[in-house]
Amino acid sequence: MLEISGLDLYYGDAQALDQVALAVPAHEIVAIVGANGAGKSSLIRTIAGIERPRAGSIRFKGQEIGGLPSYKVCDLGVGQVAEGRQIFPTMTVAENLEMGALLPRAKSKARPTMERVYGLFPRLAERRRQLAGTMSGGEQQMLAIGRCLMGQPELMMFDEPSLGLAPAIVQEVFRIIRQLAEEGMTVILVEQNVAVSLKLANHAYVLENGRIVMSGTGAELLDDDQVRRAYLGL
Repeated sequence: MLEISGLDLYYGDAQALDQVALAVPAHEIVAIVGANGAGKSSLIRTIAGIERPRAGSIRFKGQEIGGLPSYKVCDLGVGQVAEGRQIFPTMTVAENLEMGALLPRAKSKARPTMERVYGLFPRLAERRRQLAGTMSGGEQQMLAIGRCLMGQPELMMFDEPSLGLAPAIVQEVFRIIRQLAEEGMTVILVEQNVAVSLKLANHAYVLENGRIVMSGTGAELLDDDQVRRAYLGL
């Protein structure tokens, strides 16, 4: 579904991504593993059209999307659940979800999609009239995922979805990600909890200093001594 080759990204003179190449098959979970500052969020932002690459190719379902503005990337079917959630705090839960359905691809399906989101997250249904900024971090993360789903994505990118959440909520977030994949969603997962992300992932890539240095199935990387030492403290 997604193919990246030779991807370079710079912030001024500082190179953030260096000849990154990876593939994301349809209906699979692909994890991107790496230390803080390795370039994981930069990669997500570049795929999403927030950052413009200096070189390389990003092809989604065969179409080149590298350098397209983010609203066009979204309307092609690439959704992002950003680090820090980035919900609209002064809007209600329902209004946040409605914002997610403003894409041309999503408008006609807004009502059934909202019911699906409420089915996935009953707590959002209970609080649909509540201001989003008054909810807990876990509830806001559910809302961020729900808002992304409102845009009818075929590929969802999760950037640190468990950051700052209580353990019970973290388990629920990962359960939802697994459920979405089982229902046919394609997922890119960037997650600080390396062990859990590799257990979830069909395939994974290790990013160091902006370069892909290792790849394999999630199980293969979970058993790799180098990965275990570097990211699991084993």
